[in-house]
Amino acid sequence: MDHSPATRNALIDLVRQWHQDATPWVPSGMGSRLHWGPTIEGDSDVLSCRALQGVIDHAVDDLTITVEAGLSLADLQSLLARQGQWLPVDWPRGTDPQQPGSAGSIGGLVARGLAGGLRQRHLGIRDQIIGIGLLRTDGTIAKAGGRVVKNVAGYDLMRLLCGSWGSLALITDLTLKVQPIRPAHAALHLHGSVEDLERFRAGVLRSTLTPERCDWWNEGDGAWTLRLLVSSVSDQAVRDQLNRLESLGEQHRLSAEQHACGDPLNSGRFADPMHWLVRVVLPPAALSSLLNSPECAELQSWHWDLAAGAGCGDGWQPQPASATKAAAVIRLRRRAEELGGRLSVLQQPAESAERIPCWLDAPARTVIQAVKQQFDPRRQLSIGRLPGVAG
Repeated sequence: MDHSPATRNALIDLVRQWHQDATPWVPSGMGSRLHWGPTIEGDSDVLSCRALQGVIDHAVDDLTITVEAGLSLADLQSLLARQGQWLPVDWPRGTDPQQPGSAGSIGGLVARGLAGGLRQRHLGIRDQIIGIGLLRTDGTIAKAGGRVVKNVAGYDLMRLLCGSWGSLALITDLTLKVQPIRPAHAALHLHGSVEDLERFRAGVLRSTLTPERCDWWNEGDGAWTLRLLVSSVSDQAVRDQLNRLESLGEQHRLSAEQHACGDPLNSGRFADPMHWLVRVVLPPAALSSLLNSPECAELQSWHWDLAAGAGCGDGWQPQPASATKAAAVIRLRRRAEELGGRLSVLQQPAESAERIPCWLDAPARTVIQAVKQQFDPRRQLSIGRLPGVAG
């Protein structure tokens, strides 16, 4: 059953009642991606904070904002844009530009902790958080961090809860660092062999160039492209950076195409229906080895969008098509592990007879389980969905 209390007090009262009754439940924002990740064990109620969409404080001059976790990411970006600001995090996969609400809530984005190509310049969502409010399973309210950027007081609960997938607590509010919008943007697409593209990528990282994003991109045709986005305060500054990037590309035998780009969040298609969706995390220099591997080539119809500088990103099989066999995804996971990374299965065909664990056991499994025991001693939250512990 889906519960969406209209007030914060009603939400707290419900959590306290569930704690008393030992009722299992799942924290939720707008519920747009509850189907991602491991299947929740048993019959759990869903507690949504979608009704909590308030802006608690917006310190425009200090470039910080405090909001309730149920605020949609699209509404947050729209509110910031009116002040010439933005939160530099990518739209989550599955966002439909025609339906801004499909991006989900800011609390849900933090709970998943997934980052995209904007990590090239801005790091991930966990690096944008400077304060967090949470509700424990017993109804206790807790806070960490604050409303100033240079805040080091207390235990870093922000990083602990970011990427916890609702397994530790319900996020109730967030204080975030924001940035001014740079008015000038342009994109550069580079084509060539994976080896030459990798040498270019490494050259960009060694240079003084600061592209907004640098992404490996494949639209299912086997041809890999590096897509770069440059942003600055003037068109001339953007042109200067593009010229330097093109010159570096020529040194590595790459062809280049310039493209207009009016929005740094618009990195490509997000709303394709998907059979499979996987998240890959690797050392950046190892990504090209995965892209060139027989295991990756076997997934012929798959699309890829990977942050070249951070080594993380998504691969997905669009619909309609015959779904990839689970064995092929397992082989890709093994190859990623051999290269020092990992692969998480966020979505897989519901009709598949063979279900793949979303994630495997982490080396720190015992520590993760000990933290879970401290936060959720009655095992009420998101049962079966603990990152780093295979289901």
